[in-house]
Amino acid sequence: MNSKFFSINVSGYSIRCKLYGTDARQYDRMVIFGHGFGGHKDNKAAEKFATKLISKAKNVGVITFDWPGHGEDALRELHLRDCDFYLDSVIRYARENYSAKDLYAYATSFGGYVFLRYIHEHGNPFRSMALRCPAVEMRKVFAGILKKEDELLLAKGKPAMVGFDRKVRVTGDFLMELEENDITAYDFSEYADELLILQGTKDEVVPPEMVSDFADRNGLLCLMIEGADHRFMDPLKMDEAIKEILEFFELS
Repeated sequence: MNSKFFSINVSGYSIRCKLYGTDARQYDRMVIFGHGFGGHKDNKAAEKFATKLISKAKNVGVITFDWPGHGEDALRELHLRDCDFYLDSVIRYARENYSAKDLYAYATSFGGYVFLRYIHEHGNPFRSMALRCPAVEMRKVFAGILKKEDELLLAKGKPAMVGFDRKVRVTGDFLMELEENDITAYDFSEYADELLILQGTKDEVVPPEMVSDFADRNGLLCLMIEGADHRFMDPLKMDEAIKEILEFFELS
């Protein structure tokens, strides 16, 4: 398996990406991976997934990319409108530059929230989607991430650096966007055959019941991975999740 970094330059934006695959110039099938809040394109979860996928499937690639304000992205602040544009641009790039006929999605946490919002707004371009620990109620999840000093800054109209290992610059406008984009108010039942959710029972960031309730309301398949935390730090739990995703994608 090879990998390379590249940028998608469109409409004044520069979307920083990473491609996993063979030396092929074209891929029949492409998986687009969306990382979580505070993450970046060059993450171990994406690499492990791509390694296992490409060892089993032919002529398939995986593209990861930095969300706005994350990783090497040049934007200073995070906004949902930019997230939507980035995802849409990566989808178009996969089709136009790699001739990918079938697209698949794998997203985690905040990435899962953005992907769900995207298919509600634009329809589903993916043959299959897998969401691991999706932050379906992102506003509530985000409230749990904020520290008191962050809340004070945002209340004063000032930006705050928020996150875990890596910090992201956010503003009160981003909080308002989350308030206005409650995806739990949308109906995703029409995507039930195309969507798999995996949720760790020991998730310390996204409450498992939040995800299971969302899945039940929409008739979505939700596999609870016993003992897994938010990041699936246990390699065996991550292996279990990848196995389920590959089977659901039917990529071989």
